[in-house]
Amino acid sequence: MNKYPMWKYAIIVIAFVTSLLYAAPNFFGEVPAVQVSGLRTTLKVEETMRVSIDAALKAAGVQPLAVELEAGVLRIRFTDRDSQLKARDVIAGKVGAGYSVAMTLLPNSPHWLQAIGARPMSLGLDLRGGVHYLLQVDMKSAANKAVDRNLNDVRGLLRDKKIYYSGIGREGERIVVRFGEAQQRGAAAKAIGEQMPDLAVREQEAGQESSLVLNIKPEVVKRDQEAALQQNIQTLRNRVNELGVSEPIVQQQGPDRIVVELAGCLDPVRCKEIIGRTATLEIRLVAEEYGIEFSQYKDQPAPVGTDKFPDSRTGEPVLVKKQVIITGDRITNAQANIDQQGGGPVVNVTLDSAGGRIFRQVTRENVKKRMAILLVEKNGTTVPIWPTIQEELGSNFRITGIGDSTEARDLALLLRAGALAARMDVIEERTVGPSLGQENISKGFNAVLYGFIAISIFMIAYYMVFGLVSVVALACNLLFLVALLSMMQATLTLPGIAAIALTLGMAIDANVLINERVREELRSGMTPQMAIQAGYERAFGTILDSNVTTLIAGLALLAFGSGPVRGFAVVHCLGILTSIFSAVVVSRGIVNLIYGGRKKVQKLSIGNTDWHRRAANSKKVAV
Repeated sequence: MNKYPMWKYAIIVIAFVTSLLYAAPNFFGEVPAVQVSGLRTTLKVEETMRVSIDAALKAAGVQPLAVELEAGVLRIRFTDRDSQLKARDVIAGKVGAGYSVAMTLLPNSPHWLQAIGARPMSLGLDLRGGVHYLLQVDMKSAANKAVDRNLNDVRGLLRDKKIYYSGIGREGERIVVRFGEAQQRGAAAKAIGEQMPDLAVREQEAGQESSLVLNIKPEVVKRDQEAALQQNIQTLRNRVNELGVSEPIVQQQGPDRIVVELAGCLDPVRCKEIIGRTATLEIRLVAEEYGIEFSQYKDQPAPVGTDKFPDSRTGEPVLVKKQVIITGDRITNAQANIDQQGGGPVVNVTLDSAGGRIFRQVTRENVKKRMAILLVEKNGTTVPIWPTIQEELGSNFRITGIGDSTEARDLALLLRAGALAARMDVIEERTVGPSLGQENISKGFNAVLYGFIAISIFMIAYYMVFGLVSVVALACNLLFLVALLSMMQATLTLPGIAAIALTLGMAIDANVLINERVREELRSGMTPQMAIQAGYERAFGTILDSNVTTLIAGLALLAFGSGPVRGFAVVHCLGILTSIFSAVVVSRGIVNLIYGGRKKVQKLSIGNTDWHRRAANSKKVAV
């Protein structure tokens, strides 16, 4: 008899049942849904809102498939896309400010599977459809912001230290501070050197006037640019999260590019509006020394020390001072609302403590003067509003004069999600429709299916019962792989499907090695039971060596690849691990169930070993 330990059978059964449970959600598909969530972590959807939304949907004649309220997030499932679109419009008009209404797709698997954490694997852009953006970060604008920020900091430091200077300004990439007295220059150089180590200080004499030339150190410029790139990535992630898209990809590509992929985006137009817009906010003082009507400068350059930007409503030029008071990175919150007095849409903005302190000081010193709010976008900078400062303002203020409530909500989302540290341009844009994604899934599935059928026919015809065992082990291998991808929530793409097809060939190769080794042992005169045991034991070393070398190549792809290459590498590496387990452990267990219980086995159904023996003998005679 050829016994196989019971603990190994237990491992096989546990692995099979677990894989069956966690792979099952992939066969139930997805249903369209609308998700309602708070734009802040403290803002949750309450039961009263769920009841009011449910009543509004019934009044509109929309029948949801299911309504789920969990952890302050409301998810409403529908049977078709038309109901989803109609419900989105109804719900958007029902919820108040501070809530996000997004269309999405939710798993259609039973609740008991969801309760144990079984979810379908994530599908990539090429399989699910969606939008792809490649964004170029303007590193020069990040460097310019750093110079402007240090200019304001130097001015504030000298004011606090009561060091008098005759002038301060920016000349290219450097800051120049002019002094009437050499003593004041020395005190300034010491204070700046101690308080601002990021600046390289150089003293300069020019006739009777002395000055300090301040340059940002090269290593600091590089650090700021990397920080700007990471801040932009985080900002984009915040924006994407508020769009309600599941499993978004926002990652760095190269030193100055960002890839954004929104698989399953059901509203590409809105996604493009939010992701494609790269608005940052700046607040500056209006250059009122040139008046408050600037139409005469429409065809003329802006005076020295000012910038000229168009009013977003009238298109007329507005002159603003070059000094930036605060930028959007000081914003901690922004909410769209309705003005209780005027009835128009407004955006309530909250600043952090440093921004509030700066804003309070500037507004206190410039009461009854005009302040311009600038929106800096890739298409240019506009001035949506430039009101008069009526009183000292602090950390909270509001933007009025916005066109409609939709524009107010989008502006609030952009500001609330975080300010971009540097301007970005969309240099590549691609949209994959859901029908094309479904076609890719069908083609990939057919490739794997037909490959499996072809391998099965060959193995059964060539190795008989042992070939059938290999096919069963191969099916288990696919089950294990799908279950692992689902449990890890790895994103499956077309290259991933190619890796699954490749796994089929690699997994069956291990079974071929085992079957041929068993044949060799039978030809050498071993008994069938001993041939089974020796065949598996002696083939294991070869199988391990070949798979380890392939695994090393897969890990290299995973470590140094990006995008689709990493997707291929993940499935490839997991497939190698599951193929070793299925070929060595699972197939051995099945073989032992067939032959292990017999006391005496006369012959193994593993193909024609006599033909191999005759072929070997004929070669010896020929020699």
